[in-house]
Amino acid sequence: MDDTTLPRRQLLLGALGSAALAAAPALRAQGRGELLLGQSAVLSGPLGKTITALNQGMQLALDQANATGGVHGQALRLVSLDDELKPDKAVANYKALATQQRVSAFLGCVGSGTTAAAADTLRETGLPSFGGYAVGDGARAKAKGAAYFVRATYGREAEVLVNHLLTLGIDKIAVAHLANPGGDEVVRSVSALLESRQVKLRGAGAVANDGANVAEVGRTLAAQAPQAVILFLNAGLTAGLMDAILQAGHRPGFYGMSIVAGDAVASIIGSKARGLVVAQAVPYPWSEVEPVALEYRRLCTARKAAPNYTSFEGYLNATLFIGALRAAADTSPARLHAAIRGIHTRLAGMNVDFNDHDLSGSKFVELVQVAEGGRFVR
Repeated sequence: MDDTTLPRRQLLLGALGSAALAAAPALRAQGRGELLLGQSAVLSGPLGKTITALNQGMQLALDQANATGGVHGQALRLVSLDDELKPDKAVANYKALATQQRVSAFLGCVGSGTTAAAADTLRETGLPSFGGYAVGDGARAKAKGAAYFVRATYGREAEVLVNHLLTLGIDKIAVAHLANPGGDEVVRSVSALLESRQVKLRGAGAVANDGANVAEVGRTLAAQAPQAVILFLNAGLTAGLMDAILQAGHRPGFYGMSIVAGDAVASIIGSKARGLVVAQAVPYPWSEVEPVALEYRRLCTARKAAPNYTSFEGYLNATLFIGALRAAADTSPARLHAAIRGIHTRLAGMNVDFNDHDLSGSKFVELVQVAEGGRFVR
């Protein structure tokens, strides 16, 4: 076994955060007994609310690890910088986190355009990025080998939704999406999937990040009379779009991709959200049989925080990465990359495997529906 090969059993235990793994020296020096992890993300504005939930979940896992001695005796701390989803600002953040903050890795970075822009910087620093959120397939491909994504690709989500709709005999399908590279990619993916089945996309509408045109997009899509609208929007924009279409007198089925927080949509438009279907790329946080889900909810209760899919994703991603940190002999970039690539485990009912060098560690996607009071039913 060479110095970058890691025992499979060690990685399996590490992915579950086992305290039994032996500590090892030679961690990257922080000077304060801390091991710093960097994050560049949109932390402000309407899109920032979702990332707040993601970070709360990550913090649950970090605090849990720190309560049992951290990793190799060092406490974990996340350093987050706001990039406003601006690529140039993201690149500056990545460089500052690597050279000034001296982070050992990046965790939970956000966005397609920002990730694509930072790919070269990641390769220059050699530091791995793990558990990115809301990153399109094209950006993942550009950062391949430097960044590792747990959740299934948007292409996989689109495939599950399109197959479901066509199986139901629903073929008049429109897409409402964020006006950004990730949103454009989703439209192309859905359109290609439909065309492969000899079906033409009914229509598409790009919604500005600030929601300025959401009502207009809603009216336009309603006039095209789709049977179903696939949504690639955050909760606030989804609520506005659904409300605009319904007010225009059209009642299609609404099908959200995983960035749609259905419970948050319900908190905004109430019973109008009932029946919204969401393709979740994260297992069910309210499972009564999965130990990881039970532990996550216990931690939420202790913090008086409400469990949700976004927070659970942050918790799972951070748990997996903490396992990789513990499995690595030290936090040199080569060791960390090897530890991540060696992850092969099942967590909360989701298989995670980076050995096939795909664009994601998981292909898990399941459809859930928003019920009364914003609850999810499987």
